[in-house]
Amino acid sequence: MKINELANSINGKIVGNDNFFLNQDFTGRFTLLNDSSKGDIVIRHWINGKGIEIAASKDIACLITQNPKDGAIETAEELNFPLIVTDKIELANAYALRWTVENYSQDSKNIVITGTNGKSTTSHIIYHILKSAGFHVFTNTDSESEFNTLIDPMVSKLISDEVNANGELDYLVIEVSEVQGWLGNLMKNHASLMSNALNPEVGVITNIAMDHIGLVNSIDEVFDEVSAVPQAIGDGITILNYDDELVRKLVSKNPFYWSMNDKSVDLYFDDGIFYGNELIIKKEDLPFTSNHFIQNILSAVGACISLGIDSNEIKNGVKSYRALNRRFAKLNDEPLIIDDFAHNPDGIKNTIKETIKLLGDNQNLFVACAIRGSRGVEINQLNVEALVEVLNPDIDLFLSSSNDVVNDLNYVTPEERNVFFDVLNKNNVSYTHFDNLYDCLSEVCGLANKEDVILLIGAQGMDPAESLLNQIL
Repeated sequence: MKINELANSINGKIVGNDNFFLNQDFTGRFTLLNDSSKGDIVIRHWINGKGIEIAASKDIACLITQNPKDGAIETAEELNFPLIVTDKIELANAYALRWTVENYSQDSKNIVITGTNGKSTTSHIIYHILKSAGFHVFTNTDSESEFNTLIDPMVSKLISDEVNANGELDYLVIEVSEVQGWLGNLMKNHASLMSNALNPEVGVITNIAMDHIGLVNSIDEVFDEVSAVPQAIGDGITILNYDDELVRKLVSKNPFYWSMNDKSVDLYFDDGIFYGNELIIKKEDLPFTSNHFIQNILSAVGACISLGIDSNEIKNGVKSYRALNRRFAKLNDEPLIIDDFAHNPDGIKNTIKETIKLLGDNQNLFVACAIRGSRGVEINQLNVEALVEVLNPDIDLFLSSSNDVVNDLNYVTPEERNVFFDVLNKNNVSYTHFDNLYDCLSEVCGLANKEDVILLIGAQGMDPAESLLNQIL
């Protein structure tokens, strides 16, 4: 492959050396600059002159970027270093993913999972079922959600590293964000672009709801982003949530529906999981019985059925599954403390409703919510409106700006904080706000009796809660 062929494939322009064959120098590894070695291809959103010098000193095959600045182009020309500049970095990352799959995992069966809520849990359940059945599986889902954005070449790097270290893969289970952007700009058709790169045999779409405000500003825009995914899945089977009205509108060549309410579809829950009207997993064998976890399990089971996995292997995998961190995780018994990564309206409402179901007589519920920092007023307004919808006067609400534990990328602005206050005050909802998460958790734990329940919700601002509780309790 010539470097100009690579550049043409990603709508790029070559700066510096454009007169060599990549296959003479390319290791086959797409990666990040700090992890790169001789012959690798590096993809970066931006690069400056100093970065070009570092790349040249490492003798990498070439570097791809969207934003060359501070002397990057001049340095590439001076050093005769191959730099490709593209208008859309997502084209480069999709190319890297496709190339890596075709060259490192050409015989694997690939599964792609997207949607607004439940992607990570669904991906992780599928991964666990397949791994428990004895297959060699890779997934980009992890407890910290570090590798599931596909806006850099990390997943491509991890796939090639895994194959080099442990041999051929049987399955790839790849989580794809339904909406993605960079520097406040929407990467249009991100989900379909990445799904197409994987050439999946099975695709899963969990639901369609509002999140990523600013990148998209209406549910119609979210639908537009997701609607192209079934076409990217092509002749593969698409697992669809029949209970979600928008998901039902998606057009797929080979749909496979699941439902919590309708027994006429392929897979459904009715005090157990039924496939073709046959009970395949008893309710007592489910690791969780909250509605949103059962929905994730149904998506995962549907995917594994579509892959032809034996029903006993599916049941055993589901039965032995343990949740990712911060997915309705129990952190303490007395009081019962539950931690969940509820960070958008649907997630907040579902999690609080499920927690209320756990309450017995004379049990109080305390909700500690981390305001989303540096994500804009709009998503925080939707989040607080969701709180108002599901809270009742018997629930004590505590808010945290988490200034003591977040970095500048997750700092709560005065406008984000004030929209919470304004909506709660307008609806006569009592609350207590703390600047620091440690103080918030200390207050809640001090007020709760042993028989009470504490629910922790929120995104990055609540992530350090478990470690802080180890100091407090």
